[in-house]
Amino acid sequence: MLRRITPPREPQDPAKGSGKPAQPGKPGQDTPAPETTQVLRRVNAPRKGEPGGPATAGTSTTAANASGPTGHTTGSRRPTTRAAGAAAAGAVGAAGTAKAAGTAGAAGAAGFAGAASAANAADGATPGPRTGTGPTPGQTPPTASDTSTGNGADDGKGKGKKKAKKPKRTGWRRLVPTWKMVLGTFVFLVLAVVGLFFVGYSLVNIPPANALATKQANVYLYADGSQIARDTRDSQVNREKVTLAEISKNAQHAVLAAEDRDFYTESAIDPKAMLRAAWNTATGKGKQSGSTITQQYVKNYYLAQEQTVTRKAKEFFISIKLDRNKSKDEILEGYLNTSYFGRNAYGIQAAAQAYYGRDAKDLDPARAAYLAALVNAPSEYDVVAHPENKSAAVARWNYVLDGMVKQGWLSQSERTGMKFPMPKEQTLSTGMSGQRGYLVDAVKHYLIANHILDSDQLEAGGYRITTTIQKSKQDAFVKAVNDQLVSKLDKKTFKADNYVRAGGASVDPKTGQVVAMYGGIDYVKQYTNGATRGDFQVGSTFKPFVFASAVQNGSTTQDGRRITPNTQYDGTNERPVQGWSGGAYAPQNEDLKSYGQITVTKATDLSVNAVYAQMAVDVGPSKVKQTAIDLGIPADTPDLQPYPSIALGPATASVLDMAEGYATLANHGKHGTYTMVKKITRNGTDEVKLPDNTVKQAVSRAAADTTTAMLKSVVQGGTAVAAQSSGHVAAGKTGTAENDTAAWFAGYTPDLATVVSVMGQDPVTAKHMPLYGALGQTRMNGGGPPTQIWAQYTRDALKNTPASSFDLQLQEGADQPQPPGPGDPSASASTDGGDTGGSTEPGGTPSGTPTDGGATGTPTDGGVATGGEADGGAAAGGAAAGGTDPATAGAAGGDLNGGAGAAGGQGGGGGTPVDGGGGAAAGGGTGTIAGTGPGGPGT
Repeated sequence: MLRRITPPREPQDPAKGSGKPAQPGKPGQDTPAPETTQVLRRVNAPRKGEPGGPATAGTSTTAANASGPTGHTTGSRRPTTRAAGAAAAGAVGAAGTAKAAGTAGAAGAAGFAGAASAANAADGATPGPRTGTGPTPGQTPPTASDTSTGNGADDGKGKGKKKAKKPKRTGWRRLVPTWKMVLGTFVFLVLAVVGLFFVGYSLVNIPPANALATKQANVYLYADGSQIARDTRDSQVNREKVTLAEISKNAQHAVLAAEDRDFYTESAIDPKAMLRAAWNTATGKGKQSGSTITQQYVKNYYLAQEQTVTRKAKEFFISIKLDRNKSKDEILEGYLNTSYFGRNAYGIQAAAQAYYGRDAKDLDPARAAYLAALVNAPSEYDVVAHPENKSAAVARWNYVLDGMVKQGWLSQSERTGMKFPMPKEQTLSTGMSGQRGYLVDAVKHYLIANHILDSDQLEAGGYRITTTIQKSKQDAFVKAVNDQLVSKLDKKTFKADNYVRAGGASVDPKTGQVVAMYGGIDYVKQYTNGATRGDFQVGSTFKPFVFASAVQNGSTTQDGRRITPNTQYDGTNERPVQGWSGGAYAPQNEDLKSYGQITVTKATDLSVNAVYAQMAVDVGPSKVKQTAIDLGIPADTPDLQPYPSIALGPATASVLDMAEGYATLANHGKHGTYTMVKKITRNGTDEVKLPDNTVKQAVSRAAADTTTAMLKSVVQGGTAVAAQSSGHVAAGKTGTAENDTAAWFAGYTPDLATVVSVMGQDPVTAKHMPLYGALGQTRMNGGGPPTQIWAQYTRDALKNTPASSFDLQLQEGADQPQPPGPGDPSASASTDGGDTGGSTEPGGTPSGTPTDGGATGTPTDGGVATGGEADGGAAAGGAAAGGTDPATAGAAGGDLNGGAGAAGGQGGGGGTPVDGGGGAAAGGGTGTIAGTGPGGPGT
């Protein structure tokens, strides 16, 4: 132990045995001992002189005092007794330290070593007697080895060795942080995170609930500014709050299985789920949420829906606080009452009523699982509104049920026999009744699909949206459907009438604006929009795209003949297509009818599947698909596949998509994406920028106009003659889906392109149903109600528009007939030439009457749409069968320059030969001069 020894306050008399002489120079004063002396006394200095020591001590003290008071001795290098005193202090201190360690010998050695160091340190000082440098009587001097332990690093000269410096880091090593830096950074970050957590937790409080009533409605307007609807569905929320006890356990477990299976055992925040979601999003597995049910409830009930860091931070801290303040049951109850399930249903009770017409307490596992699946994607998984997404919805439904089994909430046996519960049609308030709901939803879908506004922005409300819908045309469309279809339904007498529904869309081909749309009988009664749904086959309305592709690509038949309206094909029923390596394909014609040799025009009039399947192979199915896409059919349309069957229309494009494609043909091949919006403002002032409507030449004008010329024949003498009642020059094509589940007519005038479809669907199961017997008719054909609706609507919509004709620029050689190819069955045709049952008048007078320069033959005669009275009409049914003008009689009636007839007269007689022209090559007809040809000499 160290002791502090206080020096005497007054001088002591040596005669009194103090052992110390009086200090000279300042008698009678209390002279403090030098600092070094105090240290010596404090460490190990004796109070009184030891044997032989008083004189030495006194000498030392006198010498020290004679030099006057000293300052700090550490590091002093002056050659005075002050240095000697400092060294002596070091010696005594070392000895005292050793003694404190309990080793007497070490203490002596330390003292000796300290004296030696003192001598060296005081080199050059005035010689004098030393104090405490020699051993006391009876004490053994320390050895040399003992003296080396004075400071642990003595080099024999009393100086300690300096610690070697570490080499500096060079090169790339300078960039690598040391472990100290890493550890320090880690500790700092941990402390920072902890600090931020406590700051955030203390600053963020649980706010009051969202005031949804403050949200604004979105107002939708016709093109003239009159109001279509005020959509208050986002502000006047359809919600009925219920307690957790009023929600079936099946519904509770289903939602937990879908959204958060560990809800009752986890904390409010699940870091592992958040990291997993972030990783899946970063690695391209889709945008995912790592939020727990607590976090989702906080977002729905307390916060807004914006995706910001601030909102996520608030959600984080509020969730933690809420988890401490509320029970799990309370949080689950709130979540089930605030979640959105689609159909404007907020909360499980509203959803149960909207989809199944029952209370939440009565939900069974199957129905509860479907409602739980909707939370993930309310709009997409509504299988009634989007039947094309049913497979995805069913997959999600199975995921929920499997989760319930895994958690022990549902038995495997009960799960095994479960069938998907089809929801009912939606019914809404009268605010969206009639066509208003269809129009509003179609416009909303357009805005979101074209990235003009997103669903969150629309939900926030406050937008004033002026559409392209023209009220007069919209009213005309509704009236036409009611007059030609709805008013004729007798659901009690004809069962199929219960399945009938319709859809229609009308587009201005010059601007691409959708001017009218028919979605269904009533949005409140039939939620699914018949104009935008994409789950019914388009049928033969796709065939014009095949021909347009043939002209666009300059395609030829298998034997090298160029494909034009007059190219002849074999129309035999179930004729295998030639040149296709993908397997045998032999399509059936309607009613299993065979037509033999038939022109493309006539095959279009009659929708001959055998001809168009072969044409698709001749052009190339991939090219046909690309042409359809260029015209306006979405590339992701279901069943739009590059196979020969593409020509028959298995693709399930929507009515609106088909209207866009036909509008491109009407606009001479120029395509611009359809638009439904003219202007958008928010809060009355801020205008939202709309995308530019770019127009491109999708197909050549020749391809589009030649297709139009051929489609005029369908209206003038084909399956769509009912369209003539529109009072306008028109072109179009009828179509029928497989099993007669839908009937179509797609037609256009120079001013308006409109598509109408009548579809069959079970109102309970939503299953596609055939329309045999509907309206008391044997079958529903495209030339029936769809064409009749089209004609009335077009007449009324264009009643103030002067009738105009198409300005067409045809494919080169489009109006010229073509001979059959070598080896065609026509070589052995009967002498009456009537391969399709068509009629011609004796003497070569065509049975058809030319109209607007159109086809002169009957539907069974066919013909090119550009033929007129002057040239005897079309090749197959006009002058070729007996035209009156020999100069333009046509190749089929005889070669104008003499020689063999190119194809022979196929009707009642060949044309009058010129300069020795041949007669009917097939051996029939009444050519007056014999000629040679594939069928033998004429008569």
